[in-house]
Amino acid sequence: MTISNNQLRKMKSAARFYAVQALFQMESSGQTVERVIAEFETHRFGEIYDDIEMQEGDVGTFRMLVEKAVDDQAIIDQMTDRALVAKWPIARIDPTWRALFRAAGAELRNKITPPKVVIVEFVHVAEAFSHDGKEPKFVNAVLDHMAREARPDAF
Repeated sequence: MTISNNQLRKMKSAARFYAVQALFQMESSGQTVERVIAEFETHRFGEIYDDIEMQEGDVGTFRMLVEKAVDDQAIIDQMTDRALVAKWPIARIDPTWRALFRAAGAELRNKITPPKVVIVEFVHVAEAFSHDGKEPKFVNAVLDHMAREARPDAF
């Protein structure tokens, strides 16, 4: 079975969403990278919740994001801290946004996907987790700063 470019794009988008969930779960439960990756690939990708079938995720993208976010966490957290206002260090922000910035930072540092695409994709993920509609604008501003630091040549 061949996968169309549109289907692959959807699978990569789903992988980003799952990576944020996986990183959040790792932080809240203390699970290892290996365990959370196995759980998501086995039980989350393509699962059906309340009669809604979840999108199949791109395994390569998902693994890269989770593994690189963990491996480069200190560097990514420093980038995020510089993008946040001084009063809001990464340790003080909601764990969901911490997970999102780590996944996005991993993709920015991977230097394969254009930074503007990374920003748009993770703003879409933020919309899925948004409570009051303000978070996506906040995420966009932080990711723009992070992208300009990680990939100044792309702007």
